[in-house]
Parts: sequence; structure tokens; C-alpha cells
Amino acid sequence: MNPFDFASPWRRIYEIRMAVVWMAAAAATYAITRALPAPPLMGQAAAAVCMAMAAWRAIEALLLAHRQDRINRRYGPRVVSLEDVARAVRDGEVWLGEGYDWTDAHAQQMHALTSQNAAGILDRQTDGAHWLHGLDREGRLYAPVGLLDGHTLVVGSTGVGKTRLFDLLIAQAILRDEPVIIIDPKGDHGLAANARKVCEAIGQPDRFVYFHPAHPEVSACIDPLRNWNRSTELASRIAALIPSETGADPFTAFGWKVLNDIVNGLIATGQRPNLVHLRRYVEGSPDELVLRALRAHFARHVEGWEGRAAAFVKQYKGNALLGYIAYYREVVAHEAHSVELDGLISTFEHNREHFQKMVASLIPILSMLTTGRIRDLLSPDLEPGHDRVVTDMAAVIRADKVLYVGLDSLADATVGSAIGSILLADLTAVAGDRYNYGIESIKPINVFVDEAAEVINQPTIQLLNKGRGAGFRMTVATQTFADFAARLGDENKARQVLANTNNKIALRVQDAETQQYFADGIPKIKARSMSVRYGQHLIPSVQDEYTASYQEQAVEEEADLIPPALLSELPPLHYFARLSGGRTVKGRLPILVA
Repeated sequence: MNPFDFASPWRRIYEIRMAVVWMAAAAATYAITRALPAPPLMGQAAAAVCMAMAAWRAIEALLLAHRQDRINRRYGPRVVSLEDVARAVRDGEVWLGEGYDWTDAHAQQMHALTSQNAAGILDRQTDGAHWLHGLDREGRLYAPVGLLDGHTLVVGSTGVGKTRLFDLLIAQAILRDEPVIIIDPKGDHGLAANARKVCEAIGQPDRFVYFHPAHPEVSACIDPLRNWNRSTELASRIAALIPSETGADPFTAFGWKVLNDIVNGLIATGQRPNLVHLRRYVEGSPDELVLRALRAHFARHVEGWEGRAAAFVKQYKGNALLGYIAYYREVVAHEAHSVELDGLISTFEHNREHFQKMVASLIPILSMLTTGRIRDLLSPDLEPGHDRVVTDMAAVIRADKVLYVGLDSLADATVGSAIGSILLADLTAVAGDRYNYGIESIKPINVFVDEAAEVINQPTIQLLNKGRGAGFRMTVATQTFADFAARLGDENKARQVLANTNNKIALRVQDAETQQYFADGIPKIKARSMSVRYGQHLIPSVQDEYTASYQEQAVEEEADLIPPALLSELPPLHYFARLSGGRTVKGRLPILVA
């Protein structure tokens, strides 16, 4: 056991006094040797020994002084430029700021210091425990960029650096020439501006795509229903937004059926499904769509159908829709049956009052996504020759674009959440397409979701669970783990989100449950402590007998590598990270000013 393991860095530097005494002894020895008739060689040797001891104590004093300086120092914000980031980036690695690997030795020091009286230092560090960062020399922190494939979870209270971490990771992804998708519910202007300026700095300003419902005049248009392989995907994408505890209740199932029937009808008539069309036929009546779908089916499969169907129309007193339905069932269905038409007709014939009750939770969602200025942003149907940017998630990925999606959730949280959720559902569909069809030589797709609890849904969980095979790297940020449970309505689903992230980065966290979850995922250590005991005993007798004793005892106890409560004391921009593979680091983030 090394006794210096228990030395306190808070103590006075007594080694300075020792060095001065040894230097004085060296000077005195040399002077006495010169003044007295003593052998000069012996005096010089004694002085040299004293000087060596003085140097040894001086080095110890300097090391302890340097250590105290590190611990007493305030590690405040550090501003870096894009050029600084470019110089810091190394091939195959991602830069995580400044810091060091947090090991058992640092945890041992931390436990020893917190058990001692360090109130004087802590009182001066009013904005957080900067001394944690001073337990070792900081250097540039790097991690293999492949670790990001396992997805990353960032937790931290408001204003402690989550967005600044996004700035750093996004800038590096852009410099790697990879597609980037940023979903920002609160619409942080700095996050958007930095991403734009990075693209401009590397000479690719057209690579940046901006979407924001509060600024439709400069916003791009994104169609969340453009990408699909099977028509059922579109119904699933929207049905996932219906509030539901299980996702399989009758209202969700019925809503999915209605959406799927309408989508099939639109495809049958040659129309590309979008949110406006779906709202029109769900909120109103699908009569017109059924009529056009029947005519299109007859034209494809029945020659001279007009004359043969006229008798059925006459039978229903000129009602073409009812006549065509009868003609289809009695004649055409035997020759050219269509399951899609059957579903659409059943939706049309459903009791209207019961229909309205069953889609009561679906209509508000479609209304949110098709009302006012959002209508043109999410369901673009522009005239030829327009100058608006119209894109979709697949196009963004193919062209290595940098898409910033601001949701304006501060002004309208409900609509912002719906927009974010359906865009994430669209992104999940793109991932499924890439996964199913095995697209070769794909670049990693970096997806950053700030305040993820506001937009997360079942498709997002699927993207976290299976997106790695399609090249997706998800980085999601939240304030507490409870936010996921509150959003999803199920703690088990919230745990799915947590379990699918291999890298966890914790800035300052005030929620006790979140602190405990982060600490529980890290193995315990054996913390060592030393106890010193003095004893004395006097036995009265004819001749008093006096005994004394001195005892040192080293004890090892199980302790946390990172105590949960310590996360609440981190200064802004400081963090602990548990990376895939078991590496733990203590770091601090720079502020990127592009």
C-alpha cells in the first residue's frame, strides 16, 4: 500500500519549508568547511547531499503546488473556431472536447477528497465542482467514430451544454462529408446558424437545408409521405401519431384501416398521397374517391363497362356511385376482384356516426399537419417553375445534405410535436428501405434529436433498435429519463430507448432517478481509506508502567466509480461519459463559434 495514495492535496505544502532547511544546511555545511580546518572533500560531499535533498523536496513541492493549482482552477467556457475543430479532428475519430479517462485512481482521489474538509475550495467554485476536472491533466479527448454507430444518449438540465455538444458533433459530421439531419423542437438559432456557417466555410452553402414552420418564406418544403415501398407504410406512419397506451387499441386499428383504404384509393386513381388528401377524405366523405377508383378499375379490367354499368345506375335512380358499387359486386368482382376496392367501399358504407367517433383522435392530427402555412410545407403541390426548395428524407440522404428541422415547439408544442414525430416516422421508413434492399457503400447518416422526449414515438424506437444496419447514427438529448416515460405513456417503452443507446453522456443532472440510472450502468470500484489510531495506557503500581501504541489500518469498501449525486455538481459544459466498450471519461466542451 503506497502511503502517498492517502495524501491530501488540500494540505499546506510543507515540502517548501523542508527544501529551505536543506538548502540552509547545505550553505552552513559549506561555510563551516571553509572556515574550520576540516577536510574540504567531506564538507563538499555533505553539502551536495543537502542540496540533493533540497532539490527532491522542491520537486515534491512543485508537483503538489501544480496539483493544487489544477484543483483550484476554474475551467470555464472555451471558445473555438471551425478552424480549431478542423485541426483537432483526426481520421477515424471523433473529438469530444478536453478531458481525460476517468479511472479507479481518479475515483479513489475523489472519494478521499469528498470525505475530507474541502469546504473552502468548494465554496469558491459556486457554479459547480470544477475541482473534479482538476484531478488530472486535461488533453484532447478522442473516441473511435465507429462508436457512434451504437447511438448516443445525452442527458442534462436546461442550459448546461447539450446544444453545444450537438454543435461540436454536427460540425465534425459535416466535415466528414456525411448527411446530417437535425431535429430541434425549440428552434435554437445558434444551432441552425452554426450548421449553416460550417457548410459555407467548406464551400458548400447549397448543402444546408432549412425547415421551420415559423418562417415559411425561407423554409424548404418536406413531404413526409413521399418515401414508401408498400402502401401500408403510409397508414402506419400516421397511425403512429394517434395517442395510445398500447398502439393496438380499437381506435388506432380503425384509424389505420381508414388511412390505408384512402391511400389505396388515391394510388388506384393515379394520385400521389399526401396529408391534405388524407384529411379531405377522412374528415369529409370518400364518396368522390370511391367513384373515381371504381371507374379506374373498370377502365383497366372491363371492356365496354359504361354500357353494362348503365343498367345498374338506372336501377339506383341515377346514383352513379351506388350503381357502380352494385355493378362491381355482382359482375366485376367475379372477373377482376380487388381487395383494395373492397376496403375502400367498406369505409364508404360504414355507419357515419360510428365512423366519426372512431376517427375522432385521427382528425386532430391531420388538422395539425395541414392547417395554415404548414399545409404547403408538408404537402407541397406547387406550380411548375417555382423557386421553393422541395425535398424529402431520402433525397436529403442521397445528396449528403445538412437538414435543420426547427419545430417551433415553444410557440405551439402540440403541432411541433406532431411534425417532428411524422418526420421521424418518415426517416424510419427510409432506414427500412435501405436495410431491406441492402444499399452498398452508404455513408453513415447522422441524426441529432434535441429535446427528444417531445417527438419520440414507436417508429423512433424502431430506428434506434434497427437503424444501425442501415447506417444510421442517432444522437438523442433529453433532460431526464422520466421525460421518455411521460411521452410514451409506458415505462417499458422508455427503457427501450435507454437500452438502445450504447454511449451515454451526462452533463449536469438534477433528477435523482436519472443520476441513479447513469451511475448504475458503471461497475463499482474498491475505494481505499486509511484510519489512524493512537493509544496510551498507564498501570499504577509500585513502579508505574506506561505503554503507548500507534496503528494504521487500510480498508477497502465498495463504492461508485461516479457517485450519482456528483452529477448535480458538474459545472456548465462539463460532463461524464460512458462509451461503448466500457470506457469512462471526464470532459468539458468547447463553444463553437463558426
